[in-house]
Amino acid sequence: MNHAYILTLSCPDRMGIVHAVSGFLLQNGGNIEEAAQYNDHDTGLFFMRVQFACSQLTQEELKIHLEAFAAPFGMKWKLHSTEATMRTVIMVSRDGHCLNDLLFRWKSGMVPLDVRAIISNHRDFYQLAASYNVPFHHIPVTAATKGQAEAKQIEIIEAEGAELVVLARYMQVLSNDMCVRLSGRAINIHHSMLPSFKGAKPYYQAHERGVKVIGATAHYVTADLDEGPIIEQDVTRVDHKDTVEHLTARGKDTESRVLARAVKWHSEHRVLLNGHKTVIFK
Repeated sequence: MNHAYILTLSCPDRMGIVHAVSGFLLQNGGNIEEAAQYNDHDTGLFFMRVQFACSQLTQEELKIHLEAFAAPFGMKWKLHSTEATMRTVIMVSRDGHCLNDLLFRWKSGMVPLDVRAIISNHRDFYQLAASYNVPFHHIPVTAATKGQAEAKQIEIIEAEGAELVVLARYMQVLSNDMCVRLSGRAINIHHSMLPSFKGAKPYYQAHERGVKVIGATAHYVTADLDEGPIIEQDVTRVDHKDTVEHLTARGKDTESRVLARAVKWHSEHRVLLNGHKTVIFK
């Protein structure tokens, strides 16, 4: 019986890598179904994503063979089964548009997620969580309790075996320690008017300045606030006729779409980190 896998890898660029990977898969009974690669001439790195079917070896056996194959190339690689959904924890505060959108896409089979829990510093969405049969954890956060709150959050994330944490408009700044713990597996969403309109009510500030474009950015979480590697961005044009309410509604729609695309690509193992940037094999 054939099983499908996704192999992602990066290594210093050199001649013959694609040929070598194809030959390795052929020798181990793999049939390539989808492949993409990228050579970054600025960094001298090579990136590749291959989806293939294999009936001869198990996933663990393939990993053993990959260890030996990858070593001479200095490859960083990961192997995933396409049948496995990504265990995910979603964090949210009081704006529920991204949370609602992700839950609907998950239940509709549009993203390969396994949503294990929702964590919030407010109680607003416990009923929404219950309607999707997802455990809801209310963990209030204050300046005095931030350390204890984050310890509880990490405990839940690790207990659920979360491979992905989505900050779906979670309006708390994570500590440096938590950012390090979640490195490469936490995605945040924010409006793309930063740094022009910081703080509360950014769409009100934008309306007062008469902006012509509003947008959103999804990125990996790092200790540098809102400056992690960008996964996806989009914009929506607006004009003088749009009220603050129109701007806010359009902004929320854009945020939901951008976050959904970023989460989908990450959960399909299409995003590879390239220093402060990303390589996206769409």
